[in-house]
Amino acid sequence: MMFNRSLFGSTKVKTAAVLAIGALALSACTNASETADNGSKPSSGSSSAATFDPSTVQKDDALAAKVPAAIKSKGTLTVGSDTSYAPAEFLDADGQTPIGYDVDIAKAIGAKLGLKVQVQTAEFTGILPALGPKYDLGISSFTINKERLQAVNMVSYFKAGTTWAVKKGNPKGFSLDDVCGKSIGVQTGTVQEDPDLKDRNKKCVDAGKKPIDIVTLKNQTDVTTRLVNGSIDAMAADSPIIGYALTQTNGQLEKIGDIYDAAPQGVTVAKADTALATLVQDTLNSLIADGSYKKILDAWGNSEGAITKSELNPAPAAS
Repeated sequence: MMFNRSLFGSTKVKTAAVLAIGALALSACTNASETADNGSKPSSGSSSAATFDPSTVQKDDALAAKVPAAIKSKGTLTVGSDTSYAPAEFLDADGQTPIGYDVDIAKAIGAKLGLKVQVQTAEFTGILPALGPKYDLGISSFTINKERLQAVNMVSYFKAGTTWAVKKGNPKGFSLDDVCGKSIGVQTGTVQEDPDLKDRNKKCVDAGKKPIDIVTLKNQTDVTTRLVNGSIDAMAADSPIIGYALTQTNGQLEKIGDIYDAAPQGVTVAKADTALATLVQDTLNSLIADGSYKKILDAWGNSEGAITKSELNPAPAAS
């Protein structure tokens, strides 16, 4: 299980802790929508993108020897990922095969450890609570923050900030200096939803202005569709995701404002499993050292998010 008695003292507390993680991921602000507007979605990409061949990664026997017995016996590393967040993790043109730089990093970790990798599509908010019993790792653009560090182990592997986008030409005259009363789309469970928009909304309400109409959707592709269709004024997401959305919507969107709150993202591991978390950290540093890590990010045009050293549970940047 993800939490054991030695950490929390009782099964009841253990269950509460798991539920707390779910609440953490699901925290929202004002209204939330379950489905997107009708209409064609922006392209999610295809295998024409240069993906990384994990067979080029050489197994490290010393690291492989540290693989936990339960994982070694099945020979497969099971990874939970919300495959709707291109270019980090999304489904290929066949609608079934996970691809993206996060997927390639997962495959490279497995290759280094002599393991097969199975990336399973999961709802973003359901990954952290399922670490341990269902997933060995969660790799899904999780920003490292204080709340998540209290719930799981996080191993840094990438750095991204928040970027906003509007329709090309900004026909609604949207400004980051005046977000009160505007409709803004975000993916459920992201740091753009909470704390970013949650804090902005509080300031609006405290100032006696109209609250932000926060449209939270399970899939980032649906958020992008809403913006393309003009049913929201703007959207906020991690910088590589916004950049990719711009390329996939054929010039229908544009960035607005500068990147801010740049922070590391982490591979997530059950809080009780520090041995596996440490092994993932060592494996990532080995991939950085042998150049495989850089090749993956270069292939997906995201080398600007590269880090030079992976850390286990690094202190999040001050907000």
